[in-house]
Amino acid sequence: MDENLTRGYCQLSSPSTRPRRTANQDRVNPPRDPCSCIYLSLVLAGAGFLLPYNSFITAVDYYDNRFPNSTIIFDMSMTYIIVAFVSVCINNVLVEALSMPVRITFGYLVSFVVLLIIALCDVWYQVFTPDIGYKVTLTAVAVVAIGATVQQSSFYGFTSMLPSRYTQAVMTGESAAGLIISMNRIITKSLLNDQRINTIIFFIISISILWVCFIVFHIIRRTEFVRFYVSLCESAGVPEDQRGITKGGGCTEEVSLRYGVLIIQSPTSPTSRSADSSTSGNSENTVREITRSNEERVMFQGQSYKVHVPKVSSIKKGIRMRYEVSKTVWPYMLSIGLAYFVTLCLFPGIESEVISCKLGSWMPIIIMAIFNGCDFLGKIVASIPYDWPRGRLVAATFCRVLIIPLLMLCVTPREHPTLSGDVWPLLLSLVLGLTNGYFGSVPMILAPSRVPDEQRELCGNIMTLSYSLGLTTGSGVAYLLDYLMGPHRVTSPCVVDLTPAQHLNSTFGQPL
Repeated sequence: MDENLTRGYCQLSSPSTRPRRTANQDRVNPPRDPCSCIYLSLVLAGAGFLLPYNSFITAVDYYDNRFPNSTIIFDMSMTYIIVAFVSVCINNVLVEALSMPVRITFGYLVSFVVLLIIALCDVWYQVFTPDIGYKVTLTAVAVVAIGATVQQSSFYGFTSMLPSRYTQAVMTGESAAGLIISMNRIITKSLLNDQRINTIIFFIISISILWVCFIVFHIIRRTEFVRFYVSLCESAGVPEDQRGITKGGGCTEEVSLRYGVLIIQSPTSPTSRSADSSTSGNSENTVREITRSNEERVMFQGQSYKVHVPKVSSIKKGIRMRYEVSKTVWPYMLSIGLAYFVTLCLFPGIESEVISCKLGSWMPIIIMAIFNGCDFLGKIVASIPYDWPRGRLVAATFCRVLIIPLLMLCVTPREHPTLSGDVWPLLLSLVLGLTNGYFGSVPMILAPSRVPDEQRELCGNIMTLSYSLGLTTGSGVAYLLDYLMGPHRVTSPCVVDLTPAQHLNSTFGQPL
């Protein structure tokens, strides 16, 4: 899209013997989405790009056992977020280097290969020592982050060209990924006691679901519904100079002027009426040939026209376009960045530190399942239409900061948390997930509707950049919060310290 902003367009309009349909007329009867099949398919397809990362952090019981007394969950989260942030910046610059289907396919294939390698080499055969395995795990998370970020940014750019509810479908898919993986882990852990076997089955199921998401995406992108809206936005933005010329001006004059297109309307121009009188009604006399230089030469009805096109750096054009879009949607950028900042301060790192003497190793799995389930519910609620005022949306998102100190009290001090018991962390995880699902979706849904159609894909990429910035800063603050909680205990606080006499009696099997 940005490449086209560096070009000048000359749109030639001539009278036609029959009326031509415009984009506005096409909007009257767009293709339908029967039984919301496209919506549900985008939910599933969108789940694919966060499914690999969720597979890593949801297997928290396996990694805590494999790397005891480590910050593996914090490290996986931080590694993923940093690599994702760098990737989304690069993707924003090189968004036109590869087509959208190629970028999304790349992400799926990368995730598939990485999960398969980890499942076989690290979980099943365990060919790595714990020290090497730790590094391999973080490397795998980093590689997954690259593919997932390319997918995510491309998905949001893709759905920004569809009606707004379909952007919400992809965000629901993100939460669905966490919910699906949490249910997968609960089932596999419940059915099999052997941790290595239930973990390898867990990863195999995740890989199978990922493959289904990949197939579903390539089916829906070929549907008439998707092709209609994508072509509508492409024609509005005139992404190829040939589209505006060879098709006789596929977009309206209003849209063309927004893109700085010079309209030559010889039939109605006072300077060309005499030239048109001999060819009135003939719209096929245009020689559609443009020579690229400081001047563009256009042959129209046998006459040669020179159109001066100033050469502007593509980088400057790209920065200016992003600046213009950002001025319009900055409240939504702030809201989504703040929403995910609060979430990443606590999830998954701090939540994985919650210890339950009753639930044991099940506690981090259950608390993550509650978060993912409520996050999924929050994104569904976000589909209810409501036009939030910008200031109120930012204020409501900021209120979520209060969850941070409350959940910290559930793990601080480590020996005897202030908010003891299992109810408090589970309840706060519920609130965190519900509000994250809602306020993490609404800005992404509303922002594309505030910009012209031809800027929607760019708006989706910019919103993803803000989203990634919130994730990155939140993950960094999570390390600070973990430091403030003090050093990790070597033994669990659930283990009661025994006196020498009690230890002697327990050794001989006598009751204490």
